[in-house]
Amino acid sequence: MKQEFQMFAAYNNWANRAIYDAGAALSDDEFTRDTGVFFHSLCGTLNHILVADRIWLKRFTGRGEAPAALNTIIHPNFAPLRIARDAEDKRISDWINGLDEADFAGRFSYTTVTDMRTISQRLAPALYHFFNHQTHHRGQASAVLTMLGQPAPNLDLISFQRGEGRPFA
Repeated sequence: MKQEFQMFAAYNNWANRAIYDAGAALSDDEFTRDTGVFFHSLCGTLNHILVADRIWLKRFTGRGEAPAALNTIIHPNFAPLRIARDAEDKRISDWINGLDEADFAGRFSYTTVTDMRTISQRLAPALYHFFNHQTHHRGQASAVLTMLGQPAPNLDLISFQRGEGRPFA
């Protein structure tokens, strides 16, 4: 199971780099333009992914910043957001790499952000959600890029596995 989550962490890093590479071509106005997606803009969407990652990593590890709202804008500008994203992806990979196989069957407890309930669950199913959540919102980011006239990157997991992720194929 550890190798599976190492693959998801590596894929996550690869896909985030692709989205950020494509987003770098946008003007500041385009980056913050409301395009009608759930978090309004590419800025809002990419910030939400980072916010959720920080919330989940705080739940998983007990360390790090955890914004109180899912729509928090950590960085309104692209360059510092990209730096924060790169650091968070490294943090995710380092944490996954430090886990033992038995850790994935373990349980953890946390309080939800939206309705303040205490939840206890096994780590592995929560990690599937964690990585799937990013994939879901990167799809929205890809749609925003297309709406703004930019080519959307190929984010297919199989493309990662056949290319940079070859050790995981």
